[in-house]
Amino acid sequence: MHEMKLLRDNADGLAKGMAARGNTTDVPALVKLEAQRRALLGQIEQDRAKLKQESEAFGRHKAAGATAPPAQLKPLSDGITQRERQLAELERQLTAALAMVPNIPHASVPAGNASHNQMIRTVGAAPAFSFQPKTHVELGERLGCFDFPRAAKITGANFPLYRGAGARLERALINWMLDVHTREHGYTEISPPFVVNRDSMFGTGQLPKFEEDMYRLKDDDLFLIPTAEVPVTNLHRDEILDEAQLPLQYTAYTPCFRREAGSYGKDTKGLIRVHQFDKVELVTLTTPERSYEEHERLVQHAETILKRLGLHYRVVCLAAGDLGFSAAKCYDLEAWAPGLGQFLEVSSCSNFEAFQARRANIRYRAAATKKVAPVHTLNGSGLALARTVVCLMETHQQADGRIAIPEALRPYLHGQSHLEAA
Repeated sequence: MHEMKLLRDNADGLAKGMAARGNTTDVPALVKLEAQRRALLGQIEQDRAKLKQESEAFGRHKAAGATAPPAQLKPLSDGITQRERQLAELERQLTAALAMVPNIPHASVPAGNASHNQMIRTVGAAPAFSFQPKTHVELGERLGCFDFPRAAKITGANFPLYRGAGARLERALINWMLDVHTREHGYTEISPPFVVNRDSMFGTGQLPKFEEDMYRLKDDDLFLIPTAEVPVTNLHRDEILDEAQLPLQYTAYTPCFRREAGSYGKDTKGLIRVHQFDKVELVTLTTPERSYEEHERLVQHAETILKRLGLHYRVVCLAAGDLGFSAAKCYDLEAWAPGLGQFLEVSSCSNFEAFQARRANIRYRAAATKKVAPVHTLNGSGLALARTVVCLMETHQQADGRIAIPEALRPYLHGQSHLEAA
C-alpha cells in the first residue's frame, strides 16, 4: 500500500507507474483529496492552538475574578470537533482509495501488457519423441493417477483427485522440494494454518480488491488461503525486526484455493486450471538494499527444482501491465509440457518492495542508525505442483506409457525408476 505522502512527494512517479501498468487510477483526484486533508489538518491545528491560547487567557482572567468564559470558546471547540469528523472521513476515503492502487513497477520492468513480457533465458531443450506424446490426462488415465469424475462428484468441477501413483508422486514432490529448500537453500520450514483472517489477506494485498476471487468462510469471516504467501508473510505483521535477523527465509507447503481458476472457459481440462492445488512457497523478508539481490537468488532456488526434474523451461520478466497487484517486479518460470505443446507457468517470483510491509506493518530497525522502516518482502513458488506434475509426466513419458522418474526424486518413491499402472 502506498503512503499518503507519496501523493505529495512523488505523484508524477505514481502516475507514470499506473500508466505503465495500463491502470486507470485517477492520481490527480487522489492528490486533490490529500491536499484537502492537509489543509483541513492545518486548520484544525491552528484552531487548537487558538483554543489553547484563549483557554489559558480565561484561566488567568478567572484567577483575577472573571466568572464566565469568553463567548468564542464554545464555537471554537465545536468547530474543531466538526472539522475532526470531516478529517476522519477524508482520511477514510483516501485510505480506501489507496488500498485499491497497485504497486509502482520497478524501473527495470518493461511497460505495456503481456505482449511486452521480456524473455530472460531459456534452459534446456524440448524433449524429442519417436512417438506422438500424450497429455497428462491421457497418461494419468492409463496409469490410474487421477480421477476427475469422482472429484467433480464429491466437490465440483475443476477440483483434482490424485490416486495411486499420482498421489504418491504429488507427496514425493512436496517432501523433496521442502528438503531441497531447507537443507540446501537455508529456508526455515513453516506449517501454517490454511485459513487466515481479514487482516492477513489485506496485508499481502488480496483484500479488498480481490475478495470475490477468494473462498470465504462467512460465519467466521475467515478465508481459505490462495497461497502460503499470505500466512507466512503475515508471521511478522505488526512487528519490528532487528536488521541482524534479516534476511528471513521461509518455505511452506500448503494447498491453495482460488475461485477464479478455470472460470473463463480456457485450459479447464485436467490439472491446468484448478480451484485447489498444492504448492511449496518461498518467502523472504529483507532490507531494501538487498531485496533485488535476494530476488535473483529466489529465482535461482526455484530454477534448481526445474533443473533437477529435467524440465525444459524459460524465465520471463513480466511487463508492468501483466504484474500482480502487489508486485514491483516479477519473473515467471514456465516449463514445457510436450503433450499439450505449450509452456505452463509453474512459478512466479515477485519482489513487492515495501508495498506489503506497509499494509502489514512489518518493519525493521537499522543497525547503524536505529531508524525504523518497512522491510521488503518477496515470494515465489518453489514450485506449484499441479502444473509441475503435468510437465514432469509429459516430459518423461515413455513409448510404453510408463513415466520415467527423475533421479533426484527416486529416493522419495522407494527407489522406483518409473511410474507404472498398478
